[in-house]
Amino acid sequence: MEFTELIKTRKSIRGYQQRPVSREVIEEIIEVAKWAPSSMNTQPWYVHVITGEPLDRIRKGNTENMMGGIPPKRDFPMKEEYEGIHRKRQIDIAIQLFEAMGIARDDKVRRTDWVMRGFRQFDAPVSLVLTYDKYLEPAAISQFDLGAISHAIVLAAWERGLGCVINGQGIMQSSVVREHAGIPDDQNIMICIAMGYPDNSFVANSVKSVREDNQSFVRYVGFDTTAAEA
Repeated sequence: MEFTELIKTRKSIRGYQQRPVSREVIEEIIEVAKWAPSSMNTQPWYVHVITGEPLDRIRKGNTENMMGGIPPKRDFPMKEEYEGIHRKRQIDIAIQLFEAMGIARDDKVRRTDWVMRGFRQFDAPVSLVLTYDKYLEPAAISQFDLGAISHAIVLAAWERGLGCVINGQGIMQSSVVREHAGIPDDQNIMICIAMGYPDNSFVANSVKSVREDNQSFVRYVGFDTTAAEA
């Protein structure tokens, strides 16, 4: 695919075929993605690729902790609740997904199950957990770099017929992920990426989020306004 088509057609995949993804394909994806921009060439990322029984144990531990009322605990501070326009956009995509899935507002059972899908890493056959060295804290720039490689991973996967969703819920119970993935204590867990072959019969996979018009978030400074208006 041309890059413009690739980035515009990619979407988050939340339902997967239970078809294994080969180590060779994942290695190829990471080989491409590692060329993402990195501040001063620091390349602060580690990628832990998890499948099979270890991933099942993470799903089980996440689910049990959340259903048992154990509060989420990440490895770094984060604003857990959005406000204003950011909250509105979050709600907008939730409405799209619930409508696609036919989940009514008062259907607590299905709404809870939908939320728990995130903690199960959407039942994907593979999860990539991204980490960075703890000594880099405060790590805003390193986290920025991990965002860059995350985007590169999902694009490289999409180009190869694989779907992904960048998933914050899957690592909210950080101690569970650390234990079953064998992540060293000197690394902070940033995010995980669910990956697999899309299940085209899963209706939520038809949902694609929208983007704001450029004028709502872009400013041009120092340009010739006459030329721009023309």
